[in-house]
Amino acid sequence: MLWLLRHAEAADGGPDEDRPLTERGMLHAEAAGLAMARLGTHLDVCMSSPKLRAVQTAERACEPLGVTVTIEPALSGEPFDFHALTAGLGDVLLVGHDPSFSLTLHALTGAQARIRKGGLAGIAKGELIALLRPADLLAIANVAERVG
Repeated sequence: MLWLLRHAEAADGGPDEDRPLTERGMLHAEAAGLAMARLGTHLDVCMSSPKLRAVQTAERACEPLGVTVTIEPALSGEPFDFHALTAGLGDVLLVGHDPSFSLTLHALTGAQARIRKGGLAGIAKGELIALLRPADLLAIANVAERVG
């Protein structure tokens, strides 16, 4: 199974690779991991873009799953070779950016869908199994969004 988690909401500013998650982004990243845990998701590997917002998303999402995050420069935002990156790794969570994630989703499944910031897509054998928005992940994780 392949999971694609787009980085959660990040602060504005620059340089681009150093933008941290906002408080809302941190909540969404944590909810993604909690939701995956509640759904009984098993992961063998988590790989993240080296950009700070993706690393923070991956670390927060992987904590409840007990998975260590590996930094993978190929996930920095440009198109990447999914097959070469994940060959022989089992169940994988990739954390990165658009448009490369939406392009990968389309290439693997044919789906014309966009993964929202903090959103999660699950793909098995070329079929889109799940496409979850941050609000869906919050509900599954049973976490209330903080207002303000």
